[in-house]
Amino acid sequence: MLSTLFARVLPLLLAAFTFAEDIDKTDIKTIPLRTHSLTNPYLDSDLQSRWFDFGGSTVIRADQYIRLTGQHQSEAGWLFSRVPLTATNWEVEVEFKIHGSGTLFGDGMAMWVTKDRAEQGTVFGMKDKFEGLGLFFDTYKNNRPGVVFPYIMAMVGDGQTAYDSGNDGKANELAGCSARGIRNVDFPTRLKVTYFQDKELTVDLLYKKEDEWTRCFQIPNTKLPAVSYLGFSAETGELSDNHDIVSVETRNLYSISGRTGTPPAGTKDYSRGKYKTDKSASSGSWFWFFVKFMVFGLLVAGAYLGFTMYRTKRRRDRF
Repeated sequence: MLSTLFARVLPLLLAAFTFAEDIDKTDIKTIPLRTHSLTNPYLDSDLQSRWFDFGGSTVIRADQYIRLTGQHQSEAGWLFSRVPLTATNWEVEVEFKIHGSGTLFGDGMAMWVTKDRAEQGTVFGMKDKFEGLGLFFDTYKNNRPGVVFPYIMAMVGDGQTAYDSGNDGKANELAGCSARGIRNVDFPTRLKVTYFQDKELTVDLLYKKEDEWTRCFQIPNTKLPAVSYLGFSAETGELSDNHDIVSVETRNLYSISGRTGTPPAGTKDYSRGKYKTDKSASSGSWFWFFVKFMVFGLLVAGAYLGFTMYRTKRRRDRF
């Protein structure tokens, strides 16, 4: 009888927790970060970018893309923010293209969130032994048996550990996923990287179908440098490909109830007082308290009912 009771109460508890979690997700709001975003024409009237530097083989076609490498051998190009990314929680959404002719291609591209700015080197065009996040889109398989390429993997460097280039980063991999079909996609390919400080790093991709996001991986307890620079790079060797950045949208993430950070002071909306009102934060906190109170009440009621039924059954058995 007691097991039957818990079988009935448990779904109610799970539903309450799920509902609370959904409310928590809707609590997250965003503020665009112009300092770390890029759209065409990319350059100002002086043919410079106010917020990004670029170099190496990078070519900018103002109406279409920023091409890090063309389909030529031994190229390396990069694009890096001029100012650091200091948001506690953030999300970067990138529209990009990896494309070219032929069946042999390489080597790939990378997204960086690192303590140092751009410095060319041997890891997808950037320096080795970096400190921070390297997210690698590896299109050429060197030595990773059992792994389908193109392959996307994350490495969090400590500034001293070298990238395991001979084994496509196997020794450094924090998480990864295969992305067969990400090259020569007919519609805009997108990457979305979401970071909550010291809590989790999530990577999603849109390449299989239009408007259909695919979860690549989610890593808990991820710690990145508090002050870091956002960048992109690509590299070709004997094999080559076009690696294009079409747009970059970076957003600061915050919670109106104050659970995941607050909007940075000095932003346009913050200065107007849109996010300073205590009403939204108070209502969110009270609702969360009410949900937890309901769950606690269900637990107490279930325990009391179970005890009452158990005591009644014991009395019947005694007589």
